[in-house]
Amino acid sequence: MKDRLLDAVHSLPEIDMGRKKELAAFQKTANVRFKSLKLLNLSFMHRSVANESQIKLNNERLEFLGDSVLGVVAATLLYERFPEKTEGELAKIKSVVVSEDILSGLALELQIDNLLLLGKGEELSGGRRKKALLADAMEALIGALYLDSGYKASFTFVSRCISREIDGVMEHKRPEDYKTLLQEFSQHKFRSYPQYKLIKQTGPEHDRLFWIEVSVNSVTYGPGTGKNKKSAEQEAAKIAYERLNE
Repeated sequence: MKDRLLDAVHSLPEIDMGRKKELAAFQKTANVRFKSLKLLNLSFMHRSVANESQIKLNNERLEFLGDSVLGVVAATLLYERFPEKTEGELAKIKSVVVSEDILSGLALELQIDNLLLLGKGEELSGGRRKKALLADAMEALIGALYLDSGYKASFTFVSRCISREIDGVMEHKRPEDYKTLLQEFSQHKFRSYPQYKLIKQTGPEHDRLFWIEVSVNSVTYGPGTGKNKKSAEQEAAKIAYERLNE
C-alpha cells in the first residue's frame, strides 16, 4: 500500500520553483526534512483541487493515516508522563490535545494556511481559515512525514508540537472538547453515538443564536445555545456529559 501511494505521488506534476521555495521555507520553520517534496505538497492539497482539475490525489488518505499516528504519539506521551492517572483521565486529556481547536491553532502557527492548495470555490468561501480544514491538513502533514521518514521522525515532530499543549491542558488553560468527551463516553457505555438536533435559531442574521439538543441512549439533554451551531453543540454536549457523570 505504501509503495502504491508513493508511486502515485511520484506521478504528480512537477512542482514549480516558486512552490519549492515555499516548501523549503516551511520545512525550516517546522524543523522537518522531507525526502519527497511531492509528498509534502500533497499533504496540503484539499479535495476541492482534485474536483476542479485533472489531479486525482488529495490529502484525505494522508489525513486518515496522520490521525492514527497523532493518536499513538499523544497516548504514548501521556502514558509515560502521567503514570498515576487512570485510563479515563488520560483519555480526557488526549481528547483535548488532539482536538480540532488545538490542531488548527498549530497549523496557523506553522503558517499552513498559506500553503493550502484549494479549489476556487473553497478559496472564495474562506477555506484557509476554516478550523476543520486546517486541522485536517495538520493530520495529513503528520501522515506524510510518517510515510516519508518513518515513525521516529513523526514522533519527534508531533511531540514537539503537542507537549506544550499537554502543559496547557494540565494548567487548565485549554477549553475542554465536550463533544469528543461525550462521544467517547457514549461509545464506551452505550455503543452508540450522540445525536444533535437544531431546535431553533433566533435573532437577526448578523447576531444569530442557535439552540441545539443532544440525545444519548434515547435520552435528550439541553438545549445548548451559541452564536453558531458548533458552539451550541459544545454547550449541549457539556450539559449531557456532566449529567451522565454525576
